Amino acid sequence: MQTSDKTTITVETVVQAPVEKVWRYWTEPHHITQWSFASDDWHAPHAENDLKTGGRFLTRMEAKDGSFGFDMTGAYDEVRKNEYIAYTIDDGRKVTIHFISQGNETKVVEEFEAEGTNSIEQQREGWQAFLNNFKKYSESRNG
Repeated sequence: MQTSDKTTITVETVVQAPVEKVWRYWTEPHHITQWSFASDDWHAPHAENDLKTGGRFLTRMEAKDGSFGFDMTGAYDEVRKNEYIAYTIDDGRKVTIHFISQGNETKVVEEFEAEGTNSIEQQREGWQAFLNNFKKYSESRNG
């Protein structure tokens, strides 16, 4: 029997917004398309999100110049509104996100299993860039 030790990477940010707003911006497709990319030369033209245990999600990410794109897809393992999301990416990797209310701000802590192609540091920087983009988007919007 073959076993593989998976490396888990953690990224986090503090968003200057209450948890209810942070949750909406993280989970509603019309918001996801506004922040779910790591750099300004990428975008997310389409998102679908059936936010419930057993529900599926899809976010289309593409280079703005059309040179590359992919679908990020998976299924939810557990959803606790305004608190916690656990999902499995279609490649089998597990992800968890904690939303920790701290009054008028929310700490978002995301843990994910690393893939085997890119270095741990590249993956950490990439996922942190998504979180930074999310923070920027969330803090720049009212409501």
